[in-house]
Amino acid sequence: MSSSVDAVALSFERSWGRLVAGLIAWCGDWDLAEECAQEAFAAAVTAWERDGVPAAPVAWLTTVARNRARDRMRRRTNEAAKVALAHADASDEVAPVDDEDIPDERLRLIFTCCHPALPMPARVALTLRTLCGLTPAEIARAFLVTEPAMEKRLVRARAKIAHAGIPYRVPPPELWGERVEGVLAVLYLMFNEGYAASSGDSLLRVDVSREAIRLTRSLVELLPGEPEVRALLALMLLTDARRPARVRDGHVVPLEEQDRSLWDLDRITEGARLLDADPPWGPYAVQARIALCHDVATRPEDTDWPAIAELYTLLPATPVVELNRAVAVSQVLGPKAALELVLPLADDLSGYYLHAATLADLYARLGRTSEAADALATAIEQAPTGAERRLLRARRESLLHG
Repeated sequence: MSSSVDAVALSFERSWGRLVAGLIAWCGDWDLAEECAQEAFAAAVTAWERDGVPAAPVAWLTTVARNRARDRMRRRTNEAAKVALAHADASDEVAPVDDEDIPDERLRLIFTCCHPALPMPARVALTLRTLCGLTPAEIARAFLVTEPAMEKRLVRARAKIAHAGIPYRVPPPELWGERVEGVLAVLYLMFNEGYAASSGDSLLRVDVSREAIRLTRSLVELLPGEPEVRALLALMLLTDARRPARVRDGHVVPLEEQDRSLWDLDRITEGARLLDADPPWGPYAVQARIALCHDVATRPEDTDWPAIAELYTLLPATPVVELNRAVAVSQVLGPKAALELVLPLADDLSGYYLHAATLADLYARLGRTSEAADALATAIEQAPTGAERRLLRARRESLLHG
């Protein structure tokens, strides 16, 4: 691959969201902004090979995309296009974007994508499409739906933004409580989706978890006094610190078996520094502290399981939280006490592979080998990635054949 193509790919990953955000702010047309951004990157492949990579790639891409958008708007004859063109011409005569202004535009786009009027799946899909540049096919694979279904979801979300007059702006402080919660939920879902995909089976062109971290950093800069925003960034960093040890030879490595010398100490240090010392703590702060308990243990046996079990009691008692608490309880009080917590969750978590995997672990520790093998077979069927299925198959083989 040539250096110019590498430069285009790198600019896409780093700048797609910034470019699209700026274009939407400039012309007010979401579809046109995305189309012209795509055309600008396509033009860069040829132009940068011929002329060399420009000193300011984002400015080059912005100028090309705006010129394409202006040409499209001029060819249109409807009144809305004329108004958009007048607004665009009045706002900026294709001057390069000031890089210092770009983060604010991107944050406006986050808040627009995450408006509470949109259902949560649409918020996540729209954020992945508009800010991360993932194609509808890629997003559809991540959500396990068909590409046409995802296309319809995106079209409906954009139409709702247009018809409801959802403003393209960061809301005033009095609305942050309602809006920020949704923004954080979307960013956390983005991070989890990308982190799960980092098992090695990902078909995504963009590292969604790293993009979620970048966007959360921008949100911290905008809202430095919001402890849950800082806590979410801390949670992402403390979790992502384990990424270098998470996969080995195409297999997911369980936390207790990871080579902890590979963990990113800079991320752990930064994550710990972001956390407020005194309660009350919100849910992201509690989860970050749980992650920190794992990260500061130099050996699995040094993990402070009693503290982790206590921290889980501070979270809303959802079935997944209770499952995770049971894992901690199993380390403190033993597998029998944990099994009493896990079995009642069967109906709520019937399709969740980690419920079956946890049951298998508890049964195995209690010497109930046949039940453990059956639970592992269920977990293998439900596991979302090949790497996780390989791990579970290896566990089952070890259990049955020792």
